[in-house]
Amino acid sequence: MNIPNHVAIILDGNGRWAKAKGMPRNYGHVQGAKTVEKICEEAYRMGIQYLTVYAFSTENWNRPQDEVDALMSLLRNYMKTCLKTAAKNNMCVRVIGEKSRLDEDIRKRIDELERATADNTGLHFQIAINYGGRDEIRRAVQRIAQKAAAGEIRADQITEDMISESLDTAGIPEPDLLIRTCNEQRISNFLLWQLAYTEFYFTPVAWPDFSKEELVKAVEAYNHRDRRYGLLKEE
Repeated sequence: MNIPNHVAIILDGNGRWAKAKGMPRNYGHVQGAKTVEKICEEAYRMGIQYLTVYAFSTENWNRPQDEVDALMSLLRNYMKTCLKTAAKNNMCVRVIGEKSRLDEDIRKRIDELERATADNTGLHFQIAINYGGRDEIRRAVQRIAQKAAAGEIRADQITEDMISESLDTAGIPEPDLLIRTCNEQRISNFLLWQLAYTEFYFTPVAWPDFSKEELVKAVEAYNHRDRRYGLLKEE
């Protein structure tokens, strides 16, 4: 089986999953965080080299304040857990997104996590926090515009590679496969530049129930795509 080098996942359905069980939405987020840990391990065992998950979008700040507060508390705890998991599994962790809006203690934990795992050679794990694809492109354009204003580059020297290198994902290969759980079929402002040639896989399974078997199904579906033309392969 051809294993995608880079898989991106939109973690959807935590709240709906919890509601269906008569539990508060925050319970779903806690269980979803545990699923992230399991899928990191399973992905690397399968041979996936890069895994990027959409944890908290720029739009998520519009959720009820108590839910946002609970998510930030969960994020604080997850940073500690992730540090231990990364050390155990030789995982290199990187956080993408606009970090300035996050509380100082969270930014500090992110910095510690990235520094501690920078030289690890296992799974490259990217967590998108306060991330939005349009915001990422806006920030990249600002960086390039500043260089142009300083006379470092001319407008006609701007290339696609230069834009890619100005994004949060600089140095990371573009995703081969995007998975979205809980049956939603949109990309919700996630990796807008990077998903240009990515295969999409949508599943009705809510994120807390996503398992190794579901990951295998997604990769099997990826294997039935013709990557040259974006169509199903002929039998």
